[in-house]
Amino acid sequence: MAAVDLPPPAWMDTELGMFADAAAAFFRRECPPERVAEWRAAGQVDREVWWAAGKAGLLGVSIPTEYGGGGGDFRHDVLLFREQARAGVEGFGLSLHNGIVVPYILAHGTADQKARWLPRLCSGELVSAIAMSEPGAGSDLQAIRTTARREGNGYRLNGAKTFISNGQLAELVVVVAKTDPAEGARGTSLLVLETDGAKGFRRGGKLSKIGQEAQDTSELFFDDVRLPADALLGGTEGRGFAQLMAELPRERLVIACGAADAMERALAVTLDYVRGRRAFGQSVADFQNTQFKLAECKAKATVTRLFVDALVPRVLDGTLDAATAAIAKLHATEAEWQVMDDCLQLHGGYGYVNDYPIARLWRDARVQRVYGGSSEIMKLVIARSL
Repeated sequence: MAAVDLPPPAWMDTELGMFADAAAAFFRRECPPERVAEWRAAGQVDREVWWAAGKAGLLGVSIPTEYGGGGGDFRHDVLLFREQARAGVEGFGLSLHNGIVVPYILAHGTADQKARWLPRLCSGELVSAIAMSEPGAGSDLQAIRTTARREGNGYRLNGAKTFISNGQLAELVVVVAKTDPAEGARGTSLLVLETDGAKGFRRGGKLSKIGQEAQDTSELFFDDVRLPADALLGGTEGRGFAQLMAELPRERLVIACGAADAMERALAVTLDYVRGRRAFGQSVADFQNTQFKLAECKAKATVTRLFVDALVPRVLDGTLDAATAAIAKLHATEAEWQVMDDCLQLHGGYGYVNDYPIARLWRDARVQRVYGGSSEIMKLVIARSL
């Protein structure tokens, strides 16, 4: 029996079940534990796994076939990320690529931009990233200082970004910049940089983090990078902030779904551990305290799974609003942290040893309450809806 034993969500069907099985088979084949361990040691995944995912049809699964995608929808991405979590595949930034960056191009790109970039993002030719945060601007995107100033038939991009997932591997970066600094949010635009051969673009070293060791989170620098006029996403200046706000609800639901996935894996590995570990003449699972703690964890994981699964159709029909997405992210990531901490405690001293999955799950979970909008920002968004 699964750690969280729920019937399939109402939006699940036979085709989606077959897709989930194919995704699970891909992760077993291409991302075995020993390869993931190599990624952790290297601080990033290898480039070849992106090519393999593209060949398997797992990149851009929700992108129309006319652009080289899988012709699916958000449900396919949710199931893909779920199978990745169940397989314990760390560092492979599929949720960023499929769930966040590629949809920006589809939703806001011009016809020419979609035709130029989407097929290459779906094939694995381009790995993507989005550059929002800066050394002096995190949640407050209106405070960004990166500029893209008009120069002839194009732009000059200058600034620095930090906490960029896929930072070392990304070959296409959506950059949040001020095209008119005097206009505040209304002067913000999104520009798309192809990094290959881009003069003035450079990558900082991988950031040393307390978790997510296999993810190449990095700083990026733009020093007089020349961009053509058609690098402006959507072709109209000043629409960047509106584009960001339009995509944030889905991004936050992606994070909430990831929190639900991680909770279920933590509960599963903890159940295995406590059933096999003996203390004072009985298994740890036989102690009432263990049973009560695991019951609390299962309750939190179950409620979270039901909630996030119920919101998936609202992405499909365009009704997922900012406040509801914020509720999902706040609840899911805070519950995830509580579950991770309880599950680590039930491992005793071994929970603090990196050989055990719970140690990595615990560390990796901490940032979920920060990126995509911190828990405090989520409370502000929710409060505005009252």
